[in-house]
Amino acid sequence: MAKPDKDPIVILMADDDDDDFVLTEKALKESKLLNTLIRVRDGEELLDYLHNSGEYTGQNTTRPGVILLDLNMPRKDGREALREIKSDPGLRDIPVVVFTTSKAEEDIYKSYQLGVNSFITKPVTFENLIAVMKALGKYWFEIVELPQSNGSRRS
Repeated sequence: MAKPDKDPIVILMADDDDDDFVLTEKALKESKLLNTLIRVRDGEELLDYLHNSGEYTGQNTTRPGVILLDLNMPRKDGREALREIKSDPGLRDIPVVVFTTSKAEEDIYKSYQLGVNSFITKPVTFENLIAVMKALGKYWFEIVELPQSNGSRRS
């Protein structure tokens, strides 16, 4: 539900679980969110996408308006990726929402210490996932003012 006078904001989802991605994609559609959902499978790929490096070198990747970040991923987990994103002056203004199965108080506390904007535990049912996507969409794409970007990554 992007604001009518603006282009839909890209959601970049970092999650290694195929089922979680497919269900999130379906929930976004059910929620009538018009935002583009792009997926990366781990923290390394996330940072490559954001820095336009690795497999994304030379590609015109779109700067995300929001990152949905799973904590438990291979190669580089969400905690490490979050630390790098929030310590990079060129990336730290991108809102990051931890979207994970973890309910551990330590993960919640550490995520906020690292600069996460929100922490959401993945719902168990599809109906609740739709409700979360609607709320996420309303908050991030209708209520909050996000920093303007030129829509594409710097080369």
